[in-house]
Amino acid sequence: MTDLVTRPDADTAPVEASDSQSTAPLDGGGETPPLAWAPAEPAPRKRRLGLWIGIPAAIAAVALVASSLVLIAPGTTVAGVPVGGMTPGAAADALQQRLAETTVVLAGADGEPEVTGAELGASLDAKALADRAFGEHPMWNVTSWFSDPNSASVSIDAVAATAALSAAAPELFTEPTDATIAFDAATASFVATPAVPGTGVDVESVRLALQKALADGQTRVEIDATPVEVPALHTTATADESIAKLNGMLDAAGFYVGAERTVPVDRAVAASWLSVEPIDDGTFEITADAAAIQPVVDELAPLVNRGAEDGKVITDSSGDVLREIAPGISGRELGDTSSVASDFAAQLADGNAAFALPVTEVAPVITTLARRIDVNLSEQRAYLYENNQVVQSWYISSGAEGFSSSTGNFRIRAKLESQNMGNRDLTKAPYYFTPDVPWVMYYNGDEALHGAYWHNNFGNVMSHGCINMPVDAAAYVFEWAPMGTEVSVHY
Repeated sequence: MTDLVTRPDADTAPVEASDSQSTAPLDGGGETPPLAWAPAEPAPRKRRLGLWIGIPAAIAAVALVASSLVLIAPGTTVAGVPVGGMTPGAAADALQQRLAETTVVLAGADGEPEVTGAELGASLDAKALADRAFGEHPMWNVTSWFSDPNSASVSIDAVAATAALSAAAPELFTEPTDATIAFDAATASFVATPAVPGTGVDVESVRLALQKALADGQTRVEIDATPVEVPALHTTATADESIAKLNGMLDAAGFYVGAERTVPVDRAVAASWLSVEPIDDGTFEITADAAAIQPVVDELAPLVNRGAEDGKVITDSSGDVLREIAPGISGRELGDTSSVASDFAAQLADGNAAFALPVTEVAPVITTLARRIDVNLSEQRAYLYENNQVVQSWYISSGAEGFSSSTGNFRIRAKLESQNMGNRDLTKAPYYFTPDVPWVMYYNGDEALHGAYWHNNFGNVMSHGCINMPVDAAAYVFEWAPMGTEVSVHY
C-alpha cells in the first residue's frame, strides 16, 4: 500500500507517496527523511454563465430593434390584406398576389364561370400602398400598431378583361360594329355608315367588385352577369366629327395665292388623294398621297402665272393723284414646286386643304399723267398740258369789258354736266338768263369753264366772266380734267 504525506499547514490533505520514497519515525533515531509536499491545486475558475447568456440576448435585442426599423407594424392591413411584420417589398408582393388570385364569379351565366384578377389584367399601385403603410405604421412606433385597413384603387385592363370575360361566358357577348367613313360620288361628300352597339359584361362593374372584395378581405366575389350594351370603338358621333372635317376640306380644297383660290381642286379629285382609317384610340386618321397630288402640281404654272397689268393715274403738278385711270395689277410667277406635293399631303393630314403657293410678285408699271389747264387771256386761248407737254388747245371767249375774268391759279372744285345760268327775271342782276349750259367746271367762285352753244365768236371776249369754249372742246376737257385739276388764268 502507499503511504500518505501531509502538508504542514491546516489545509493539508493526504497524498500518495511513490515507492522510491522511504518513511521514518518522526521522533528521531537515525536520519530525518526529507518531507515531500503534494503539488498545489489550481485556483478554481470564476463562473461566467451570466455573461454567456447575456450576449445572445443583447444580439437578439439589437436585431429586434433593427428589424423594427424596416418592418410594418403588427396588425396593419392594406386593402384588406394583412401586411404587419412585413417589409414594404414583401407587402407589395402580397397585395398584388391577393388581387391576382381574387376570383370573380359571373352569376347567372351558363355554369357561372369564374375569372381571376390576373386574367382580367387587374392591378394596383402595390409599391406605393406598401410604402405608405410603412411610412404611417412602422413597427418601431407602437402607437401605430393594429391600424385600420387602408383602401386601394384597383385598375383593370379593359381589353384583357373583355377578352377573359368573353372567353368565360361567350353567350353574353356580341361584337359591336364600328362606324365607317367613305366618299359618296353622288353627293361628292364623305358619308358615314353608323355604328351598331354590341353586348357584354360591364368591365367597370367587374373592377368595382374586385376593389370591394380586396377592401373586405375577400378572395371571391360574385357579379350580376346580365349583359349590357357595349358601344363600338369607332362611334357614329366620332365618325360624324371626322366627316365634318373632311367635307370642310373638300369645300376649301385648292391652291391659293393670298386669299384667292387661284386653282380650285374638284371635290372628287381631292377625295381621291385622301385615305381615312380607323385607329386604336377610337378616332379616324386622315392621310394623303403625295404621288396622287403631284400630277396636279405639274400643271400649276400656266394656271398661276400672269403678267402685270400696267396702271395709269392723273396727278397735279406736285404728283398728288387726282384720278386713277387704271389701278395697275401685279403679275406673278410660280416659284419652286419641288416640295409642294409632299407639303400639301402633310397639310391635308392636319385637316387644312388650302395650300398657299410660292409665288413671286411682278410689279406693274404705273404711268403718271400730270395734267393742268392754262388759259391765256391775251391769246384768248386755252391749253391742256400733260407732263408739261401741250396735248390740246382751243380758242375761248373770256369776260367782256366790265366782266373781266379773274386771273390767278385755281383748281376745279365742282363739275356739272348741265346748268341754267343767270336769272329768269331779266330786270334783276345779272340781267341775263342762259338755260342748259353744258359741261360746267367751276374753278373760282361763280367763274367756270363751260361750253357755249349760243355763239361761235371764240377768240374774242364775249362772256360775263366765265371762260366760254366750243361745246365739243368743253366736253373733252370735262372728261380729261378730274376734280382738283390746276387752272392758271393769266395775260
